[in-house]
Amino acid sequence: MSLERIAVISDVHGNLTAYRAVLADIAARGIRRIMNLGDVIGKGPRGGACTDLTRERCEVTVRGNWEVFIAGDAPPRTAGSAWWKAELSTEQRRWLVDLPGSHDLVLSGRRIRLVHASPVDEFTRIRRDHTEEEYVTLMGPTEFVRSEAPADVLVYGDIHDPYLRSGDLGQVVSVGSVGNQLDDPVPSYAILEGDSSGGREAPFGIQFVRVPYDVEAEIAVAEASTMPAEETAAYASELRTGVYRG
Repeated sequence: MSLERIAVISDVHGNLTAYRAVLADIAARGIRRIMNLGDVIGKGPRGGACTDLTRERCEVTVRGNWEVFIAGDAPPRTAGSAWWKAELSTEQRRWLVDLPGSHDLVLSGRRIRLVHASPVDEFTRIRRDHTEEEYVTLMGPTEFVRSEAPADVLVYGDIHDPYLRSGDLGQVVSVGSVGNQLDDPVPSYAILEGDSSGGREAPFGIQFVRVPYDVEAEIAVAEASTMPAEETAAYASELRTGVYRG
């Protein structure tokens, strides 16, 4: 039996320094398959570079809420939104908006569903302390994921807070954030391990990984950019403290 490992990352948010550190860690582990759960852009100053790196390194990327309201056709709502949108090329914006909302794969006989925020849409946020009703929603089929099959493992990002929950309905995995972690400042991602051709009798594992990086170097890039001052200050505070600006 040959077990396969898949890295699942999320919420890079234009933080190229953290992104490069996480990708280097993944490569050092010999992992070749990378799945990205969206929010590649926004908050940080290098959304365009992070988009290009995502297209180069990630096998699958699903659309996040920031892709919708930054790269989409709607007028920017804030000066920050306008800056992040302008930093992207027309072609990059089109690619980000056209990303799928979800992706299913199978490991060790388990249907693993990848979404950004939830199977409802890119915006319906499910916190760590979700209710039983929300738990049922996470695992079941929805119109958004376009599947009639329930998930055995639901993997998502969005909340920037990694956790694992197991129950009768299956497992829920929040992978945390690469570029904007908000339980502490250290980037997080997850590794799924299993047999892509085996049944449920095959081993299956979930591992969380933390990757330190040079926070001050990333903040220096933001401060040297033309990103609006209030966004730069909020970004620097979140990177240093892991505390949400709101």
